[in-house]
Amino acid sequence: MSSETLGYEAARDELVEVVRKLEAGGLSLEDSLALWERGEVLAKTCEQHLAGARERIDAALAVVEEDVSEA
Repeated sequence: MSSETLGYEAARDELVEVVRKLEAGGLSLEDSLALWERGEVLAKTCEQHLAGARERIDAALAVVEEDVSEA
């Protein structure tokens, strides 16, 4: 599954697994680099999901604050 189609939880879970494998060691340099690169992509995917959630929360709070100030 490409990182673009992963939801936040799936990307986070895969990232945790990547970190676990890297920390365990015993991998070839090439395998370690491939895992590191995948981890970077997954981290960016998580950051994008979180940024989108932040935007939605900010927009919702702005609506609430506007409603309160009008009351």
